Amino acid sequence: MTNMGRRLVLSGATGLAATGGLSRPHIANAAGTTTTVWQVQGFVPQEDEAFRKTVADYQKASGNKIDLSVMPFQALNQKAISAITSGEVPDVIFHDAPATILPQTALDNKLEDVSDVVEAQKSKLSETALLNSTFYNATTKQRSIYLVPVKQAVAPFHIWGDLVTKAGFKLSDAPNTWDAFWDFFKPVQTALRAKGMRKLYAMGMQITTVGPNDGNGLFAHFLIANGGQNIVTRDGNLHVDDPQVREAAIKSVAYMTNCYKEGYIPLEALSWNDADDNNAYHEKQFVMNLDGTLSPELAMIKNKKAYYEEAVVMGLPNRNDGTPMAAVQGAGGGFIPKGAKNIATAKDFLKFFIQPEVMNENLKNGLGRWVPTIPQIARDDPWWTDTKDDPHRATYVREAVFGPTFPAFAGFNPAWGLVNAEQLWGVAHADVIKNGMTPTAAVDKAFKRAETLFARYRLG
Repeated sequence: MTNMGRRLVLSGATGLAATGGLSRPHIANAAGTTTTVWQVQGFVPQEDEAFRKTVADYQKASGNKIDLSVMPFQALNQKAISAITSGEVPDVIFHDAPATILPQTALDNKLEDVSDVVEAQKSKLSETALLNSTFYNATTKQRSIYLVPVKQAVAPFHIWGDLVTKAGFKLSDAPNTWDAFWDFFKPVQTALRAKGMRKLYAMGMQITTVGPNDGNGLFAHFLIANGGQNIVTRDGNLHVDDPQVREAAIKSVAYMTNCYKEGYIPLEALSWNDADDNNAYHEKQFVMNLDGTLSPELAMIKNKKAYYEEAVVMGLPNRNDGTPMAAVQGAGGGFIPKGAKNIATAKDFLKFFIQPEVMNENLKNGLGRWVPTIPQIARDDPWWTDTKDDPHRATYVREAVFGPTFPAFAGFNPAWGLVNAEQLWGVAHADVIKNGMTPTAAVDKAFKRAETLFARYRLG
C-alpha cells in the first residue's frame, strides 16, 4: 500500500503542542536498565520532539534509561534488516511502515511475540490495527501479535481547492463514486489550460514502475473500489482465479492507463519515486492526488495561505457500485527483534507507549499526521475533530478512524511484499502504455507472476 512513512526532513513548522499532565499507571522499575531503541525520523520536526518527550516521560516514570537513535526511513529499513539478519539487534525498533519488514521476519521466527504487551489495550484497539499487527510464524504454525501499534494512517485525497474554483467548478459538486470522482477533475484541467495553465494536469496518479510504495497503494485502492478486495484473504491465500478479482484488476488498469493516455497525468509519472508526486503537488503541476497521511499539507504548514485557504483534504468516495469504500490503512509502532538483550524493559516501554493518554499526547504533539489506533481517543478528545484550529485534520480522522478501513495485504501473506517489490501493477500499466498490451493481457501477466511468488509461501 501507500508508504505512510515516507521521509522528508522539514524545518520551521509550528512548535510542540502544549499538553497537560498525564496520569500514569505504575511502571515497573527494572533497576535502572538501559534499553536500546531505534526510531524512524519524523516527517516534521515535531514528530521527533514528540517521541523524545515520550521517552523522557518514560524514563522519569520508570527509572529506566532509553538509548535512542533516530534515523531516516531508508537508513532504518536497511539497518533493521541487517541487524535482524546478523542477530546484533537493538531492544526495540519503532517503524512507520513495519509491513515492509514484519511479515517475513515474523514468518522466520525472528521477532518476539508482544501479545502480552498489547493485551491490556487489545479490546480498545481498532480491528484493522490488530490485523496490521498480527503475522504468521512458520515455526509456531500460528498467527500472533508482533507489533505494538501506537499509530495508524490512511491515504486521503489532496486537492488544490483554489485551482478547482479558478476553473469554475465546486468541489461540493464532485460525484460520490470512485471513477466518477476522478473524472470530475478532467474538465478542471481543460478549463485551467484554456486560462493559460498549459502544463497543468488533472491528477497525480502514481502509475510508476519505480515505487517503492505509492503506486502499489494507489492500485490497492482502485482494486478495492472495483470489488477486488479479496485478492488476498486473511488465510494468506491468493485469489487471482476469482473472476470478480480479475475483473476488478482489469477495470483498474484500464481506467488508470486511459487517464494517462488521454493526457490527464504528467508524462513522467511512469518513473516517479515516492517523493516525486509530493514535489509535483507542491509545485501545482496537478490539481489532485491520493497519498498517505497529511504529509503534503504539513510540508507547507508555514505557508498560511496554501495550508489554510488553498489546499483541501477530502476522504474517499464510495466504491463504483455505490457501497462504502474502505480506506487502506497502515499501522506504525514498535517491535522487538529476537536476540534483544533487554526484553523485559523493552516490553515495559512499549506498555507505557500504548497507554491511551501517552499515545494521544504523542500523536497530538506530532501534529496529527498519524491518528490513534484506539478510536475512543479521537471520540473523547475534541482536538482530533476541531475544524476551527485546523482545516484538514477532522476530514482525515473521519476517514482513518471513524470510516471503514482495510489492512495491508502484506500482513496476510509475506508474498504480497514481493508483489509490491517487483512493482507488478506499475509494470502492468507500462505494458499497456508502452508495450501496447491490452489491460486484460497485462493483468493476466501480472497475476501469473503473483502466483509464482505466492507459491514460495505455504502458510498453515
